[in-house]
Amino acid sequence: MRIEIWSDIACPWCFIGKRRFETALNDFEHKDDVEVEWRSYQLDPSLPDHYAGTETEYLSQVKGMPADQVRQMFDHVTQQAAGEGLNYDFDSILVANSFTAHRLLHLAKTQGVLNQAQEELLSGHFEQGRDIGDVDYLAEVAQRVGIDAAEARRILSTEEFTAEVKSDIAEAQALGANGVPFFVIDRKYGISGAQPPEAFAQALETAWGESQRLPVLAGPGSGTDSATSGTGGDEAVRDGAVCGPEGCD
Repeated sequence: MRIEIWSDIACPWCFIGKRRFETALNDFEHKDDVEVEWRSYQLDPSLPDHYAGTETEYLSQVKGMPADQVRQMFDHVTQQAAGEGLNYDFDSILVANSFTAHRLLHLAKTQGVLNQAQEELLSGHFEQGRDIGDVDYLAEVAQRVGIDAAEARRILSTEEFTAEVKSDIAEAQALGANGVPFFVIDRKYGISGAQPPEAFAQALETAWGESQRLPVLAGPGSGTDSATSGTGGDEAVRDGAVCGPEGCD
């Protein structure tokens, strides 16, 4: 079973959703048969490399949200994060465009350390007040997860992995995602938002059950009337006899 997760480093619910999904997956009986692929998304591509203001000012001045509403939202998200063992500090957040950091994640993916790099960046942004738009910090993260810092700097100074990030974003939009986190299971089920672990657990069980059933294109169980469908070349389909628990046709 394959699960794709679109996420933005600058999205507070994405870190919470990651923890909740991982809780459900860890308890899932068939977790060893689940392939998880993290994909890039940007909530605000128009954000400058760095915004000269706080997260509260950004949302209230740029997005037009009342400051009181922003603070209440931060309090609520902080409480939810604490429930997942995360220590959010919105007062220390440095507002920056996440595109370059997503390019680093694609580099990390090629090195097999995507999850580690993602954890570092999310924690750095929401818990430590680090600058996800700063190449020095991104090189530091790269080194911590086992990527040569000089190589990371070189790559981030080019356009490498730009196409991959844009492709991820375009694909999410094509699938109908209008926010993140956005989870897609086997390209059959979509789950939007940082749902409770119980919701993810139910989705995993449902999708796994569906993945184990072989679709029947014709005959009993196909959902169509094989005795009346088609003519001519369909005779073999209409005349196909089967045996079942109660005997044979």
